[in-house]
Amino acid sequence: MTGQPPAPVDTDGDGIENSADQCPDTPTGVSVDLNGCPAANPPPEVGEHYGPDCINCHTLEATEVHASLHYQWQGDAPYMVNGGSPQGKLTNSVNSYCINILGNWQGCSGCHIGKGAMPEPVATQEQLENIDCLKCHSQGGVQPTRVECLACHATAGGGDAVKRGDLALATGTTADYGYDIHMATTGADLQCQNCHTTENHRIAGKGSDLRATDLDVNVDCANCHGSSPHSESTLDQHTLQVACQSCHIPIYGKDASDTLATEATETFRTWKTSHAIAPPFHPASEKANDLIPRYRFWNGKSDNYLLGDIAEFDAQTGAYPTSRPIGSVQDGKLYPFKYKIAEQPMTSGSHLLIALDTSVYFSTANPDAAISQGLMNMGMSESTPWEWVLTDTFQALNHQVSQKSKALQCSSCHGSTSRMDLQGELGYGLKGAKSSVCTQCHGSKENKPFQTIHDKHVKDKRYDCSWCHSFSRPERGLRLP
Repeated sequence: MTGQPPAPVDTDGDGIENSADQCPDTPTGVSVDLNGCPAANPPPEVGEHYGPDCINCHTLEATEVHASLHYQWQGDAPYMVNGGSPQGKLTNSVNSYCINILGNWQGCSGCHIGKGAMPEPVATQEQLENIDCLKCHSQGGVQPTRVECLACHATAGGGDAVKRGDLALATGTTADYGYDIHMATTGADLQCQNCHTTENHRIAGKGSDLRATDLDVNVDCANCHGSSPHSESTLDQHTLQVACQSCHIPIYGKDASDTLATEATETFRTWKTSHAIAPPFHPASEKANDLIPRYRFWNGKSDNYLLGDIAEFDAQTGAYPTSRPIGSVQDGKLYPFKYKIAEQPMTSGSHLLIALDTSVYFSTANPDAAISQGLMNMGMSESTPWEWVLTDTFQALNHQVSQKSKALQCSSCHGSTSRMDLQGELGYGLKGAKSSVCTQCHGSKENKPFQTIHDKHVKDKRYDCSWCHSFSRPERGLRLP
């Protein structure tokens, strides 16, 4: 009828007529707010999760993910002392596990948060559509669960608990308080994000052996426990130079009491042979439980081998390093580390560690063929001479924190050298012969226990460490020589 207003038109079927619709392109069937716009992070129904077309509503989030370390597998490396940026497993990182992904993207990308295509630096539509949100959000809800994180992080290196030594699939569900007081359901029952805070899909936290930094925010025990967690001042003084992990992770590679599987971690692997009888042929390896950490001073920086570096032999360990924490008693903090060795190929003469092609090895168990293909992948002749060498790596331990009753006691470190050699390897020895150090202040004295001597000089006389040692502790306000 003439003069009547036209019937309301809802072109996109979102329940809002065009004249009032601020988001006319909202896809049909997508949850909307009062403006007809896609609802921000619409909560999934119980037992359900977002569908495969997340990008239709979450373009901003997809763009954030695309720029993250989890997608790019490389990034800025401000705490590496060798090489520039970017660094990461996509291109140049080398370890004592699968060495490098060169030649085997399809196999190694099982833990990549994409759908199969390799990451590229520009966030094209194709790249955004390659992001698989359900790799992290399969359980529903906005925050990924421990189980989702551990699906990749606990199985790195070729199997459950193989690589990190302080993480296993059991970490996601165990009720064993003694296994990990932070993660056990009977303990603090923390999710990963309680410590590894997130910002724009970038995640804080990194180990000494990881090249790139995703979110440069400090992950530290003091964030929850404060800077003076002990009522006894002697222990709190230790926290200035000794990381909490050193006392509270006395062993790693623990077995959870409520799982049938073992959580033993890999201590050695060799690419010379495989114990498998059918594909995939993984390299032969050795695993162990209840291991005592190696201890090193770490100032937060690391020296990690990159593809194409000239490998340098470490006479102290008898191996070629793939990862080393940097630091000393003068500038570092004492941390516990997993120590792992591996038998890998290296070019003769030029000393380049070879990224053997794991796709060839896993399908044939033929190291010669895998090394020849690896040499060609690296741009060298397949006939380049090579030899077998031993590599090793130090990996910081941060999980599997034990209950208070299991923490190290003073005698664990100061009573013997069975756990750590404080005076020798770690730099706490006297700055000279005992006779000359002691007689700078007084004549010879009778031998007394370490604690007695230390308390007399530090607590009573307030002497700085430099009176007897080659380092100083000026932050303690003690008397200098």
